[in-house]
Amino acid sequence: MTVATKNILDTYSSLFEGLDSFTKLELIERLTKSIKKEKNTKEEAFFNSFGAFPESKSAESINEEIKASRNFRDKHLKF
Repeated sequence: MTVATKNILDTYSSLFEGLDSFTKLELIERLTKSIKKEKNTKEEAFFNSFGAFPESKSAESINEEIKASRNFRDKHLKF
């Protein structure tokens, strides 16, 4: 445990001394739930941080779909 972590722990511990028993139990329950949550790996968090196609299509097929869906207007407009 680092010195900073120990200092943080001591600070929170002193804050919790003033709480009643019910509030302390509620705090323990919430901390337990937060520990049990499934943690994302750093790699998953990295890939979720930007837009990506969720499908398993190849890059070529996605590129073809995008190009096929493009609509261009006629540059020679007649008035």
